[in-house]
Amino acid sequence: MRFRTQNKMCWSRALLTGSALLLVQLLCVEAVPISVDKTKVKEEEKKNEEPPASVDTGLHYDRYLREVIDFLEKDQHFREKLHNTDMEDIKQGKLAKELDFVSHHVRTKLDELKRQEVNRLRTLIKAKQDIEGGNDIAVDHQALLKQFEYLNHMNPHTFEVDDLDRLIKSATKDLENYDKERHDEFKRYEMMKEHDRREHLKTLSEDERKKEEEHYEEMKKKHADHPKVNHPGSQNQLKEVWEEADGLDPEDFDPKTFFNLHDTNGDGFFDEQELEALFTKELEKIYDPTNEEDDMVEMEEERLRMREHVMNEVDSNKDRLVSLEEFLIATKKKEFLEPDSWETLEQNQAYTDEEMREFEEHLAQQEQDLHLKAVDLQKQRDELERQQEQLNAQKIELQQAVEHMERLKSQKVEPPPEVHVEGNAVPEIHAADIELHPEQVAQQAHQPVPPAHQDIPQEHHEPQHQDLAQQGLPQTHQDLPPGHQEAPQGLNNLP
Repeated sequence: MRFRTQNKMCWSRALLTGSALLLVQLLCVEAVPISVDKTKVKEEEKKNEEPPASVDTGLHYDRYLREVIDFLEKDQHFREKLHNTDMEDIKQGKLAKELDFVSHHVRTKLDELKRQEVNRLRTLIKAKQDIEGGNDIAVDHQALLKQFEYLNHMNPHTFEVDDLDRLIKSATKDLENYDKERHDEFKRYEMMKEHDRREHLKTLSEDERKKEEEHYEEMKKKHADHPKVNHPGSQNQLKEVWEEADGLDPEDFDPKTFFNLHDTNGDGFFDEQELEALFTKELEKIYDPTNEEDDMVEMEEERLRMREHVMNEVDSNKDRLVSLEEFLIATKKKEFLEPDSWETLEQNQAYTDEEMREFEEHLAQQEQDLHLKAVDLQKQRDELERQQEQLNAQKIELQQAVEHMERLKSQKVEPPPEVHVEGNAVPEIHAADIELHPEQVAQQAHQPVPPAHQDIPQEHHEPQHQDLAQQGLPQTHQDLPPGHQEAPQGLNNLP
């Protein structure tokens, strides 16, 4: 008998689905083989199987989230509480309190997982700091860890009740915002595509621009010319899958059998990925990858719009999963039997004219900022090149000075010549060898001192003698005292 887990397991899987089923089921159900008679599906005996691989949610803490859930589900007490706790109670944090009763082995592993996650975040923070050029700035990891709300950064060593509560609330909030962020991203994509088209037109001549505009309008009309698209999740849409994809008679359509056929992992729920697979036939009516006019990015957005619409209509408990019970209730509603027409993307422009104007103004401002930054960077580059040239010039001068000093060291300085003196002979001294006063040099050569080198001009000699006479000083040899008179000339001839 096929075992189907009910809403109590929805939380663990919903946390890990951005576009797919999260995680492990206790006992997995086999999908119905394609080769059997699909109108007579029989429940098969449950088998022990490996759990289906969980799909990346797109959250930056996806791995940490999946590992925590995996280990919590290995604890028997926690699994029982999970099955018996309402979804709203889970979101409000009541399930997190059961962490105090899990086994010591699981708690130890959760502590290890948290330490690894904190270290990962610190590494990312440090790497970002290095990229931004802040190698010399001390990093306050505790302050930066505050931005990661899914764990308690004040206690980086142990996994506590608060950590599980934070993880549940953060994952729930982030996954609920997934579609809104996707809408914004697609809107930016569409506006950028239109902006690029307008910028391209500016580069063309008048005739080329006219031809380009005509071609653009022609492609739009060609894309819009497609068969009618059934309302996603309606009876007509599901019957078309039943007939064309499953090969069954539309008159034999049975909602429960249809659910079992397309619950491909057999867990009793349509997850987002399984729902999106149901819209492939409708999308093939609109998009062909070989057509110039068809944008595959828009095709995927159309698929997500269909899935989002069905989830809003059918997923009554908002756990991002459609149970068999929810599906069967939806098939009885008027919207299922008599749906409104479905408006595709070409009928619903993703942005308004005002949004497009603001987007282009923002792009223009960004371009201006980039230009100013480029100019500033160029100035910095020029200054660095100038400084490099100065350094190179100084390097050359230093190198030349070093080479000059090396040449001086290599030259041998010859000592002055030795002077040999024989007996009492006085060596001949040349004026060139000893620097003398010009008057002294003239006396040695018995030559009169040139007028230019006399201390006192000749015309001033007589006044000098007059001054001496006036002062009463002797003027001639006769006036000298007896002891100071010149010796007789004959004394010069004495031997």
